Amino acid sequence: MRSCDQAFALVDAGLADDRYALGRGFWRLTDGCQVTLICAEDLVRAQLRHGLALDAGQHRRNLVVSGLARTELRNREIRIGDALFDWHRVRPPCGYLDRISGPGTAKALGRQSGHCLRVRAAGLIKVGDRVHVSPPASGSQR
Repeated sequence: MRSCDQAFALVDAGLADDRYALGRGFWRLTDGCQVTLICAEDLVRAQLRHGLALDAGQHRRNLVVSGLARTELRNREIRIGDALFDWHRVRPPCGYLDRISGPGTAKALGRQSGHCLRVRAAGLIKVGDRVHVSPPASGSQR
């Protein structure tokens, strides 16, 4: 994992040069995600409650965003920079995370701490870009 100042989202693939876009993701064939997102507030909560250092990418999510904690993303479009994403599903951490980042990491993050996104429109994402979440579609099922 490495931090970067910008990334290019590729339609139906993920982020350019990412392990999943390149076909090298650990769970690619079973339940891989094009892009994974986590809220910075979830990382802070896990760090405070469990004493884990998660500020250098140990969480293994593609995007860290602020200000969306407890925001309903299900069935929404999410625009970050020039890229447009569709929410796909909740992405709980898996046991592999514990093997890579240390025992207890997955449990500390919790089952609702990650989201899978699909890239709907390609575009550049940069650190500091605003995140826009669409209003719920009328008649959407919850």
